[in-house]
Amino acid sequence: MNVFVTGGSGQTGPAVVTELIRAGHTVIGLARSDAAAARLESLGATPHRGSLDDLDSLRRGAEAADGVLHMAQGGSYADPDDLIRRDCEAIDALGQALVRTGKPFVSTSGTLVLKADQVSTELDPADPHSVAYFRIPGEQTCLGFADRGVRASVVRLAPTVHGPRDHGFVPALIAGARRAGVSAYLGDGMNRWPAVHRDDAAVLFRLALEKAPAGSMLHGVGEIVTIKSVAEKIAQLLDIRTASLTVEEAAEHLGNPFLARFFSLDVPASSTHTQQLLGWTPHHATLLEDLETGDYFAPEASDRAEAVWR
Repeated sequence: MNVFVTGGSGQTGPAVVTELIRAGHTVIGLARSDAAAARLESLGATPHRGSLDDLDSLRRGAEAADGVLHMAQGGSYADPDDLIRRDCEAIDALGQALVRTGKPFVSTSGTLVLKADQVSTELDPADPHSVAYFRIPGEQTCLGFADRGVRASVVRLAPTVHGPRDHGFVPALIAGARRAGVSAYLGDGMNRWPAVHRDDAAVLFRLALEKAPAGSMLHGVGEIVTIKSVAEKIAQLLDIRTASLTVEEAAEHLGNPFLARFFSLDVPASSTHTQQLLGWTPHHATLLEDLETGDYFAPEASDRAEAVWR
């Protein structure tokens, strides 16, 4: 299969591109810069110059492909309306190019669109009041093509996709712990947090392209951990103490109210249906194992987190 990929040079994208090529597919990757093009070429993919705002470029890439995988996201969390608009316009442009072809179209969302304080499944509806409500219109736009002759599906990734050079939520916890000399959690720390190894997520994206039925909602969740267990592992490896903070204290500790709100959530999600539907079996390192053996405590890891979240 010749796959057109957006977001192939991002954090999770290179693992997905590598997985697709390893499985015998060819990849054309959207590249908005020379650096992105070079990264894609180094992975064995062919760059396709353009951006998420260049809708004609997206259509051309999709029309020439046997399938489309959309992982990129434009816009800023500070302007959710603009983020929603740009995401839906890009998804619509990609999907329009595939109407009545029967080709696969996989788009990306996150499990944080789901209702908190319950173990949500792939069959549960998204919660319009969720912290990630801005991802819901993109989900709906993609799945709308399932009724128009497109094998459309959505992969909701866990909020923590861990692996080398992670600059997401967990590195922000580590950076805050380094600054304060305390590894923090909120309240009793027993709020549940989905995670998945990047290489397991890459396999899921490949399987979704290859065989997910039209209209499928898929969950990229390898495990559920508690925030306290993550804080305790960070404390152990930095040889510091743990502390329970309020949301207000955590906002100061992390230097970011947005992060403090996220880490206060209890947002477990199941991937049982996804595993049964696609034969997907997560088997790479767990998050706590990755903290023990990965690159999370290299000095540059905290620098990356500070650059993203401060």
